[in-house]
Amino acid sequence: MALARKKIHTTEDIYQLPEGDRAELIDGDLYMMSPPNTTHQRISAALHAEIYNYIRTHGGKCETFAAPFAVFLNTEADDRNYVEPDISVICDPKKITEKGCNGAPDWIIEIVSPSSRRMDYYTKLFKYRTAGVKEYWIVDPEKSRIMVYSFTANSGNEYTFSDTVTPSIYDDLEIDFSAI
Repeated sequence: MALARKKIHTTEDIYQLPEGDRAELIDGDLYMMSPPNTTHQRISAALHAEIYNYIRTHGGKCETFAAPFAVFLNTEADDRNYVEPDISVICDPKKITEKGCNGAPDWIIEIVSPSSRRMDYYTKLFKYRTAGVKEYWIVDPEKSRIMVYSFTANSGNEYTFSDTVTPSIYDDLEIDFSAI
């Protein structure tokens, strides 16, 4: 007896979703996304504002984008991988197009929601690392924890919402999570 073939989704499927529906695509598997809750949005807004203001006031060449923002991890030509990180920091202006980011951002922050826990801690951790993301933060409001993975330094550190965290791509940016 032949097994049924699993449908391999592409970015075309993402763009065909009904208005307001959001999904991500990893290796051809489609993952529908739930709307974020208020805590998630507050954390996202605070982090985005802090990073954006830092880059602007320091004359940085990087740009920061908050979700929903399309990231084609390997380039737009790879039509089986499409994510919308909560925050993306991109330092190569050639990667930024009107559609989003073609290639791996330098720094990605994901804020864990109950429905995204497994995806953020496992699937995306592996995918972002192999795609060439330099740094990945997992902000977990339920556990009051921030996991910081510097893939360029091959290190991982755990912080709490009482700590100040510094990203490896900006050694003088300090984000005080107790103020968020």
